[in-house]
Amino acid sequence: MTTRPCIAITPGEPAGIGPELMAEIIDQFPMARLVIIADPALMKSLGVVTQPYTTGATPQPGVTEIIPVSLNASVQSGMLNPANAEYVLETLRIAARGCLAGEFNAMVTGPVHKGVINEAGHVFSGHTEFLAELTNAARPVMMLVADSLRVALVTTHLPLRAVADAITAERLEQVIRILHGDLIKRFGLSNPNILVAGLNPHAGESGHMGVEEIQIIEPVLNRLRKAGMQLDGPLPADTLFTPGPLASADAVLAMYHDQGLPVLKHAGFGHAVNITLGLPIIRTSVDHGTALDLAGSGRASTASLHAAIAQAIELCAT
Repeated sequence: MTTRPCIAITPGEPAGIGPELMAEIIDQFPMARLVIIADPALMKSLGVVTQPYTTGATPQPGVTEIIPVSLNASVQSGMLNPANAEYVLETLRIAARGCLAGEFNAMVTGPVHKGVINEAGHVFSGHTEFLAELTNAARPVMMLVADSLRVALVTTHLPLRAVADAITAERLEQVIRILHGDLIKRFGLSNPNILVAGLNPHAGESGHMGVEEIQIIEPVLNRLRKAGMQLDGPLPADTLFTPGPLASADAVLAMYHDQGLPVLKHAGFGHAVNITLGLPIIRTSVDHGTALDLAGSGRASTASLHAAIAQAIELCAT
């Protein structure tokens, strides 16, 4: 881009570590125009000097632009309050709508607490699903990135007993097409090579440990290979994540959350980035939760948030 990208940032759960991490690094990205969507009083309490965001305005040195959203209740570090759930959701709505309108080039999200949002009466399974609904995206795809390792998921926040029923041919094909397309569009890979995990141990062991590979996964992969995609699988997940197979991979597609993300987070926890594919907007996020036990202690690492902002800036340039 010839001009600095304008990126909306939502600090997330106000009682968690998101706001303090944001306060610590907000001035470290002169190559972008960062706009916080939060309560100004909360950011002021963390030492951030703000001024209201105005399209086309240039903030003073040392001043951060903010779109003000008022908290519904006072905040105590580490103490969740359902009264502030609507505040968290409203910051996300403003950021997403701003991206859709072209006001922002991307959005970066801090960690939220799903439990307290649901406790407040909102049906909320995560950023991925919430932003898909806001942007009318038919099939959001969660992908985490740590250095050169990219891991995307066919299913996200489902109970394990529901995963097998969710692995349908339609869903799998949609996810692969989105992953393949966004690797080209967002990451500049002309012909990405994707490793696809099986669902069952040993990728089903020729049907002896499950038939989903034979009945669902293999037919979809064969059909998409004929369309020109480089797809290797279905592969046993316990050997897929080893140096040999990964050496030629641009991304790995795991069937469910805890099949792929433990490996990714082992490789890069603390500096990994969560990217939502399949949206009409760019959205990145941290790879960790609200860390209520660390909130207010000054001991939480800014590495993942720093990586998420840097990744958003990079994606804006493609």
